[in-house]
Amino acid sequence: MTSSPSAAFAARRVFLGGRFAPATVRVDGGRIAAIDAFDPDADTVLPDDAVLLPGLVDSHVHLDEPGRTEWEGFATGTAAAAAGGVTTLLDMPLNSDPVTTTPAALAAKRAAAAGKLAVDVGYWGGAVPENLGSLRELADAGVVGFKCFLSPSGIDEFGYLDAVGLDRALTELAAFDGLLIVHAEDPAHLHADGPLGVHYRDFLASRPPESERDAIRLVIETARRTGARVHIVHVSDGTALEDVRAAKAEGVRITVETCPHYLTLDAADVPDGGGAFKCCPPIRDRANQDLLWAGVVDGAIDAIVSDHSPSTVALKSEPDFGLSWGGIAGLQTGLSAVHTAARARGIPLERILPLMTTGPARIAGLGGLGRIEAGLPAHLAVFRPDETFTVRAEALEYRNPMSPWDGRTLTGIVDTTYLRGESVYRRGDGVLVRSGRELLAPSAVAGTEGSGASAPGASVHRVGEERA
Repeated sequence: MTSSPSAAFAARRVFLGGRFAPATVRVDGGRIAAIDAFDPDADTVLPDDAVLLPGLVDSHVHLDEPGRTEWEGFATGTAAAAAGGVTTLLDMPLNSDPVTTTPAALAAKRAAAAGKLAVDVGYWGGAVPENLGSLRELADAGVVGFKCFLSPSGIDEFGYLDAVGLDRALTELAAFDGLLIVHAEDPAHLHADGPLGVHYRDFLASRPPESERDAIRLVIETARRTGARVHIVHVSDGTALEDVRAAKAEGVRITVETCPHYLTLDAADVPDGGGAFKCCPPIRDRANQDLLWAGVVDGAIDAIVSDHSPSTVALKSEPDFGLSWGGIAGLQTGLSAVHTAARARGIPLERILPLMTTGPARIAGLGGLGRIEAGLPAHLAVFRPDETFTVRAEALEYRNPMSPWDGRTLTGIVDTTYLRGESVYRRGDGVLVRSGRELLAPSAVAGTEGSGASAPGASVHRVGEERA
């Protein structure tokens, strides 16, 4: 049921300060007012087989709107997020059309989002050859940071940066402490685009791990020289983590993420012609997956995020791996898939939760999110960690019903998701209300207040005001 402005949620297991403990979370005006001892007479008392989690934060989501709404969209994408326990997501600057590389393109994206958000949404901008030198202008318009590619993105209008361009971007961003998030594959190691056939091994060979390692080394070297902040997205090569560990120990300002598909699927899982499994960089073998899990456990990996990048069924159903569209639909199933794999390895839920909450929040500059703590927004999720279910792609909230986990049995499922203490999703009923807000940089919000410049119907929130 939808909670009142003042409500109390009690559970025997509430995720507080990195561990589960009995507690009652009291909410007033959309924020957590207090955390008290377990109260069996609270407004909402969770059953013993459920846990109360902070809402997840997913800092890597392609919602594709405007321009490619037939691929996904703000309405369906944020519904999938809510169904997966995600209360805050960050939208990527592609594959929308226009791509988010100018303030005008950001304004178009914001207009497209108005009235459709089931969860809170912020925006990444893009760093491409054409907008280097004007990144501050886009930052002032409200993006939380900048995405670049070091190899072709697959979208002609979103060009990639070579070593000189990377240096220019990081030098520019260092001047105002902006963040560059990097798709790190070195094109020198990539095979030319074109037909590869239906065998996954041929696609895997076309994007070898050397491409990731060399690109990540270039990013580390350039970040070291410029002093800029960098983040490596969707790391699939576990051997590259050795360079990351060394760079972090040296003081290079670098963070990295991986994704549920790299942690839960391996090359042996991919059937011939299985376009639903195609992504760049690719899903690698089990030995590599073990290295990624080691990075989860020892802290080399800072976040686990979906890289939800769907397209139409037609584009994904092309059996030739060289021709099918690359991208995984994983926003709704991320927590369940990762929890299932972690459990099989003896890794407790407490260990993976920070990488799906506070980790991505810090990377995106949303450091107050991802925790259950007095003064913060009451973003919560009710999760049943022991319940199993079989993934049915057609039942997911995505615009296009595809999933590499289709037909798999997973353990752990989201029952209810709360945004500012209000239930926005309930299993069996779907999305209940669309009360999501935009998250913009402070200077951008200041520029819209009283000016009528906000997207019609949008509720705008300053990044960094989590405790306001």
